[in-house]
Amino acid sequence: DILNLVANHRLVDCHFSSYLSQSSEAQKETGTIDNSTVFTRILDGLLDGYDNRLRPGLGENVTEIKTNIFVTSFGPVSDTEMEYTIDVFFRQSWKDERLCFKGPMEMLPLNNLLASNIWTPDTFFLNGKKSIAHNMTTPNKLLRLKDDGTLLYTMRLTISAECPMQLEDFPMDAHACPLKFGSYAYPISEVVYTWSQEATKSVSVAEDGSRLNQYHLTGQSAGTENIHTSRGQYTVMMAHFYLKRKIGYFVIQTYMPCFMTVILSQVSFWLNRESVPARTVFGVTTVLTMTTLSISARNSLPKVAYATAMDWFIAVCYAFVFSALIEFATVNYFTKRSWAWDGKKALEAQHPKKPNNVCSAGVNYTPNLTKDVSISTISNTTSVQLRASEAKILDPKKTYNSVSKIDKMSRIVFPVLFGTFNLVYWATYLNREPVVKRVVTPM
Repeated sequence: DILNLVANHRLVDCHFSSYLSQSSEAQKETGTIDNSTVFTRILDGLLDGYDNRLRPGLGENVTEIKTNIFVTSFGPVSDTEMEYTIDVFFRQSWKDERLCFKGPMEMLPLNNLLASNIWTPDTFFLNGKKSIAHNMTTPNKLLRLKDDGTLLYTMRLTISAECPMQLEDFPMDAHACPLKFGSYAYPISEVVYTWSQEATKSVSVAEDGSRLNQYHLTGQSAGTENIHTSRGQYTVMMAHFYLKRKIGYFVIQTYMPCFMTVILSQVSFWLNRESVPARTVFGVTTVLTMTTLSISARNSLPKVAYATAMDWFIAVCYAFVFSALIEFATVNYFTKRSWAWDGKKALEAQHPKKPNNVCSAGVNYTPNLTKDVSISTISNTTSVQLRASEAKILDPKKTYNSVSKIDKMSRIVFPVLFGTFNLVYWATYLNREPVVKRVVTPM
């Protein structure tokens, strides 16, 4: 009996604990259902009679939109199209007193579907070419509602925007790529935009957000300006991203080949002036190489009407190469001319002019064998002397294997001028600050 009583007591305890646990779980479920019901009723009450076609405070006050931008990735940048691509979290916050509520939570996290049922700003990007709102796997939007009616609306966007570039200093140039946005339909008398924080903190970039190969992202800034149109005055928010081009690629692909081509063209000054085929190959090959380099260097740039820093360098290198070819033509001309003078002198020595004191035709000479033999001996001796003098004049070692004075001068003048040009060029472009235009001072 005692054992039965103990067993029954334990069974009662198990049922009682099971009942307590079931009742606590039921209370929890009931509490959860009650909270969901409360918020459902709150949202239904907020949206009952709510007209999302009307902005908050219509006819009473101006709607203030506070914004900030967080850049997750920046780049790439297209020089030919003068545009850049940026991936951002675009945040907007405003107060709509029609959505005030009282409940157990101060901040109410909502689904993005509610955004289509309430008023949202008609923000657009003034210099945007193409914008994409990410929808995978669901629309990348965040909506938060405070009990005082303040809304936080965040979207993930990929924007391709215009970036006006001034390429006079290319490839030692720097640019400020703007991102402009504002209200499309509401003037400043109805909707105004402000930065949610300080101008320096309202636009931030992730530490590993740069996707640039040819540029350094040196910084960013934020500002505000007002524009006047035929429809009224509008607020425009502006963020600038500062870019500095990396010169390493262009040094390897353009500057070094041009430098080596100019040096190669000056090697011909050290060749013999009689080496016409070799010096012709040097001159023509280097000119064609510079032509190819100048064409390929322009392919990565838009068709601008002004000359860039690289264009000036290529043009001067082309002038040096072409001048080396003209120098060889000059040397060859004077060499041929000296040959012609030497040949004329040899011809004159071989066929001297006949003396004018020729005996008159009335005198008769008696043929004499002894005299004829002596005359023939004298003539043979004279011809041998003429041939010896001709051979002396046409000695190739002394006449046709000499170094031109023009070549001797060019060996010094051309390298000195090219070295001076490089010093001036690199000192000018590397030490001066690049001009960055269209920058708005942060406000």
